[in-house]
Amino acid sequence: DIDEQNASLKNALRQTLPSAAQQQIALSDAPIAAATAALRASFDSRHGGFGDAPKFPHPVELEFILRRYAADNDADALTIVRTTLGSMAEGGIYDQLGGGFARYSVDRFWMIPHFEKMLYDNGPLLRLYADAWLAMKEPLFAQVVNGTAQWVLREMQSPEGGYYSTIDADSEHEEGKFYVWTTDEVRRLLSADEYAVVAPHYGLDRPANFEGKDWHLRVVQGLDEIAAEAGKTLEQCESLLDSARAKLFAEREKRVHPGRDEKILTSWNALMIKGMARAAQVFGRDDWLASADRARRFVRDTLWRNGRLLATYKSAAESSGDSKQTGRAHLNAYLDDYAFLLDALLELLQARFRSDDLGFAVELADALLTRFEDKENGGFFFTSHDHEPLIHRPKPGHDNATPSGNGIAAFALSRFGHLVGEPRYIDAAERALQLFYAAMQRQASGFASLAMALEQALKPPQIVVLRGKSTDDLALWQRALQAHYLPNTLTLAIPAGATNLPVALDKPASETVNAWVCRGVTCLPPIDDLAALIEVCKTSEGASRIASS
Repeated sequence: DIDEQNASLKNALRQTLPSAAQQQIALSDAPIAAATAALRASFDSRHGGFGDAPKFPHPVELEFILRRYAADNDADALTIVRTTLGSMAEGGIYDQLGGGFARYSVDRFWMIPHFEKMLYDNGPLLRLYADAWLAMKEPLFAQVVNGTAQWVLREMQSPEGGYYSTIDADSEHEEGKFYVWTTDEVRRLLSADEYAVVAPHYGLDRPANFEGKDWHLRVVQGLDEIAAEAGKTLEQCESLLDSARAKLFAEREKRVHPGRDEKILTSWNALMIKGMARAAQVFGRDDWLASADRARRFVRDTLWRNGRLLATYKSAAESSGDSKQTGRAHLNAYLDDYAFLLDALLELLQARFRSDDLGFAVELADALLTRFEDKENGGFFFTSHDHEPLIHRPKPGHDNATPSGNGIAAFALSRFGHLVGEPRYIDAAERALQLFYAAMQRQASGFASLAMALEQALKPPQIVVLRGKSTDDLALWQRALQAHYLPNTLTLAIPAGATNLPVALDKPASETVNAWVCRGVTCLPPIDDLAALIEVCKTSEGASRIASS
């Protein structure tokens, strides 16, 4: 009976795997349209987000929707993203004093969070807010990027370079105690003028919103309204709010801090590396880029051994208090580790090109195919082929708290394949899309990362290669392109001395900057005018004017 039950259970688990199609499917944009419609239908037009409480950030779904604006000039898509990101930024899910987002909101208003802060949320949200700022130029979004990045630098990066995993919800055995206030506490800390601004702005003049006795800060009234009612200028109110926030933050730092999980996980580090690298590009912050590169270096030096990744690291000194002990990196890495890290390296290469990073990306992509691809049926297993035997090897395609490993693998491999001219990567990505296509048609909104990979398969990414002998001129052109929201464009500024370049990137470096714009296997003639290059990249004419190189 037990044997029969075991066999039945194994068969049931096998049924959860996507079934390979009997013949090749003609991919279309139908799942993209269906996912857009489903997310639009579940959108909370008043408070933002999708569905009712509890509300999670869903950064991958919002990234997918923002890309719809870029692809189709979809005004509704822009409204969904603006409303959601604005409500989250002004809500209690965002730490109004210290930056960073909590894991989810227990209510539909984004007011009271589960106070735990996760690295895997904040990396994608950092990137999303940076891209949303490019698309909309909302000052609030820039403030959130700055606050979140500063929180990462202050609290989440280890001395060794890697990023820690989480900040706990509890301190002194009470959830949220570190974050909430009484009105008496705030009054004692602030001047009368500061309190007159802070109270209406953060809702301290309204009933307590946390367990009936405390206040968790969230934006209730805008500073422009407060200034008009108080007879002050907006600049005066902004100055008063800034000084008040500094006092409140300094006082909060004296409290017992929540615990911190100091494991360094490869996949979650990759998500934050990409977020910090993207934010650094958009806002021209070398310190944020340096942070991302320190984490990349830590992963490469500590978690990449003999051509394979390890999944996790914990400093022995942090565990034991003995600074002489070395840390421990262990456990075979999973699909997410390889896929997310490859995706992060593509962002780093656009922020600052290094031949060494390109070589590392090639090693990762090859290892991803060798260790995880199901070459018979398509797609990628979550565990490697040489992992310990399991009764079931899943192939994750559905997005959850983090994006799907198959979705990011397909997205990153396709991008990288077009970038370096390697058909093996592109073909593996398409085989994954073939495998999951039927599931995407049935439940499109659950496969946003695969939908972005599908979009890329239908319209290959635009590759911009900048070459020139002057590093200053290269940087100028790169910054000019990075000032625009171009999600389907990869831009590499390759210095003249770069070595070991694949043929697709090995363009001549002249005295002045030249740009090669390619899509698929065809390229435009070199462009030596920056304004003309920006116009090509911003419009669909770039695709229609491309001729065989």
